Amino acid sequence: MQFKFLGILMGVAIRTKKPLDLHLAPLVWKQLCCVPLTLEDLEEVDLLYVQTLNSILHIEDSGITEESFHEMIPLDSFVGQSADGKMVPIIPGGNSIPLTFSNRKEYVERAIEYRLHEMDRQVAAVREGMSWIVPVPLLSLLTAKQLEQMVCGMPEISVEVLKKVVRYREVDEQHQLVQWFWHTLEEFSNEERVLFMRFVSGRSRLPANTADISQRFQTLNSGRSLFRVCSIV
Repeated sequence: MQFKFLGILMGVAIRTKKPLDLHLAPLVWKQLCCVPLTLEDLEEVDLLYVQTLNSILHIEDSGITEESFHEMIPLDSFVGQSADGKMVPIIPGGNSIPLTFSNRKEYVERAIEYRLHEMDRQVAAVREGMSWIVPVPLLSLLTAKQLEQMVCGMPEISVEVLKKVVRYREVDEQHQLVQWFWHTLEEFSNEERVLFMRFVSGRSRLPANTADISQRFQTLNSGRSLFRVCSIV
């Protein structure tokens, strides 16, 4: 149920153009777009595991024979590491299927297949939740990167973008205090600019398309030569 709810939130983010601060693996975005996964996608999230599987597959290159196989490989059945680091059967009944020198190729193929599809049910639930808000079949027309930007916006908040969404009130943009303000933001790291956005708007992401930013934060002269930044209006 929680994955379906996540899908609803993602659909709302797309529909309202209010990005979410989500950090999902690249292969999840590809699955949401119905893009077939490859070994390269697994390498991107778990390179060490792929390297381990390749070592098992080509173990004869290291001089390992059938007799010394189990001395070097600490696995004795068709179990493998899942995305959360737990050892699980990679096929039904995998705990009772012995891993040997002769069937190591099948083991590697099954392990890769398991990892590439272990999130299928969760992804399907997310898509179902999204379907309540947006037409999910259209997601297949997007790239994984495009979908991520539609849901999450841009991770980087640039000063140039902020200048496009500011509203000056009772103060001129050429005022010295305004210039100091922009200069300070330029010296901020991206993490600090994210904190600034949270302060003035309660959000940490902006839409990928600045035209979708319907609200602006405002700067104003509060008197006595004081300069104040106010919330988005």
